[in-house]
Amino acid sequence: MKKFPNDFIWGIATSSYQIEGATAIDGKGPSIWDAFSRIPGKTHNGETGEVACDHYHRFKEDIQLMKNIGIKAYRFSIAWSRIMPTGKETINEEGISFYNNLIDTLIEADITPWVTLYHWDLPLALQLEDDGWLGDSMPDYFAAYADVCFERFGDRVKNWITLNEPWVVAILGYGQGVLAPGRISSSEPYLAGHYLILAHGKAVNIYRSKYKHQNGLIGITNNCDWREPLTNSKEDKDAAERALEFFLAWFADPIYKGDYPMVMKERLGNRLPVFSEDEKEMITGSSDFFGLNHYTTMYASNSNGIIKEGSVYGNGGISKDQGVDLSLDKNWNLTLMQWAVVPWGCKKLLHWINERYNHPNIYITENGCAYADEIIDGQVNDQERLDFYQSYLKVCNEAINEGVKLKGYFAWSFMDNFEWALGYEKRFGLHYVDFKTLERLPKKSAYWYKDAISKNSVDF
Repeated sequence: MKKFPNDFIWGIATSSYQIEGATAIDGKGPSIWDAFSRIPGKTHNGETGEVACDHYHRFKEDIQLMKNIGIKAYRFSIAWSRIMPTGKETINEEGISFYNNLIDTLIEADITPWVTLYHWDLPLALQLEDDGWLGDSMPDYFAAYADVCFERFGDRVKNWITLNEPWVVAILGYGQGVLAPGRISSSEPYLAGHYLILAHGKAVNIYRSKYKHQNGLIGITNNCDWREPLTNSKEDKDAAERALEFFLAWFADPIYKGDYPMVMKERLGNRLPVFSEDEKEMITGSSDFFGLNHYTTMYASNSNGIIKEGSVYGNGGISKDQGVDLSLDKNWNLTLMQWAVVPWGCKKLLHWINERYNHPNIYITENGCAYADEIIDGQVNDQERLDFYQSYLKVCNEAINEGVKLKGYFAWSFMDNFEWALGYEKRFGLHYVDFKTLERLPKKSAYWYKDAISKNSVDF
């Protein structure tokens, strides 16, 4: 039995577009995902989040399911266009009412809300009128939206996350075009990333200066997968470090060190925007904790300027920019996403963050896996998912005992949902959702997670 610290936070996570549905009612404006998912060929079977899990209408039922599991903290995101239909100026009071009711119901159930302000569903009007995250007005629009959320919800919400996975927004939305808004470019990801960082900084500045009396915490969540050197050669060790810098340090270095990693400056030249001195001052130290979404591990080797077939975007930057080739060990087990299950990579990443960023408080704000769950005799016996969580929580416990200040863990996800371009086929949830009837069924891993939470420990 591996015991966790008494104040360790056990949570679960979702995002607005993936579960809420109700995309065009009660004053909500369209988002880039409402538009993108309706373009033929952009999502699996043309599926959209129009209904999703219908959480908008069934949130009380869903919160009761969370309470049944014993969830202590719930990380959810606010749909910007539900609060401000065009992303700016006009406030939709019906949207405010929905989130007020959601937050109040969580608190009544003794579940602490952790609110993410942006989880990829940008108001469509900002994309059409202001060029989305390529527009220099975006940081101010985001800060104004954040201000509304702090004012309306901050009396009860004490844990804020500004952005979820800006790397994904920049690379998959503006580099590879596989996610909304679907742009393909070798330079736009770095500009989008730049404005995302500034948007985070401006929102934090408003929170700390205007809402200090609320006594809350605010941070950002970045995603990163571990990169292990393929060999012990200096070239491959350097490649693995470079891959992590193009991936995680791209967004974390400005916040913890005040500027981009030197390797990015050297390799990108004028494609990498420059922070002014005032901007550096604003963003440095602008996160009260280190939010981390982690899923998998790959081997990294130096590409010598030759990008091998199949290496599309490397990991964290475009392949030719970082000069890294990625590969898997054929003996690693894979999830339905073809992501390798490598728990030791999680522990190595936690130590890397701990050492590079001077021992911050870390919260794993997402960790989970997709498998082809089936209902058999009225049950989902998802042993593979249970094994996944058990193995990753084991190394989390080890990292804590080795000095890493890991303070909490949020399983992804509460229930099966709309998995972006992959539609409803990839099932990450602790609850099975029948998307024809929208019925929920707890999986075996849900009961195991409930046991871990109640005992504040994991049995190995």
